[in-house]
Amino acid sequence: MIKKITLFILFIFTCLYFSSAWYFSTQILMLPISECKVERFVFCGEPSEQGLTFEDVTFTTSDGLTLPAWYMPAKDKNTHKAVLLVHGRTADRTEGMRYAKAIIAAGYNVLAIDMRHPRQHPDIISTMSYHEKKDVIAALDYLTNEKGLASVGVMGFSMGAATSMIVMAKDPRIKAGIFSGSYANSMDVLSEQAKALYGLPRYPLMPMVAKFFAWRGDLDIDEINPEKYIAQISPRPIYIMHGTADKTVDFQHGQRLFDAAKEPKQLWKAENGEHTKLWQLDNEKADTSVVTFFDRYL
Repeated sequence: MIKKITLFILFIFTCLYFSSAWYFSTQILMLPISECKVERFVFCGEPSEQGLTFEDVTFTTSDGLTLPAWYMPAKDKNTHKAVLLVHGRTADRTEGMRYAKAIIAAGYNVLAIDMRHPRQHPDIISTMSYHEKKDVIAALDYLTNEKGLASVGVMGFSMGAATSMIVMAKDPRIKAGIFSGSYANSMDVLSEQAKALYGLPRYPLMPMVAKFFAWRGDLDIDEINPEKYIAQISPRPIYIMHGTADKTVDFQHGQRLFDAAKEPKQLWKAENGEHTKLWQLDNEKADTSVVTFFDRYL
């Protein structure tokens, strides 16, 4: 009798374990379609909201997705410099628009892209940068091949920062990179969120979540950890921006990335800064430091 009860309990535990792991892998893979919120991104309309000239453009990824973007030209039509804005996991191209006006005024063309998202097709999943890397590479192709721009910098936010960091490590076309609110390790940040939101410890659940996530997303977990790649960016420069009050991606991720990076590098440890909301914290410092960085290195 005791043996049967023990086996039954073990069976129930096993079912709960695998079903929970499946559920949480689904939460990672499936993106909600959310609206831009002014308190988070400041500008939710088209670039004309800020008086910026722009083109609605598209570009195609290596796996056949056609993605939309805003191309905002510099006043000097002869400039060869551009900055690529890459949004985070649940966001869209409006996320970087807080910085666009200052960057364009400083003499740069700007391309703000939409990465793959269910907005384009309901079957699209989130892979924490693994397949999203193709989106950043295709955007670089657009800037270099279609627009003929030879000096390209990137500014990424959250997952967009992690994605851009990994691409920059492998693609020399990116000459300088700014990364706001990036995670150092994908499973670390997901485990931290699981504990904060649901009170779940990392073990024993998260290793199985990772296995389901990798299998269902057709990805390699080791290839979505920017901490592994950031040192390879040198001697090209990086600028890491991270708030100490970030509850989505803890500040220690930004510190880990900065410590792992090689020179030239700089860090803005933004006291009381929330997740990717450093412009709202101090817009003058945010704009000035971003433009100064690109002016120095592009």
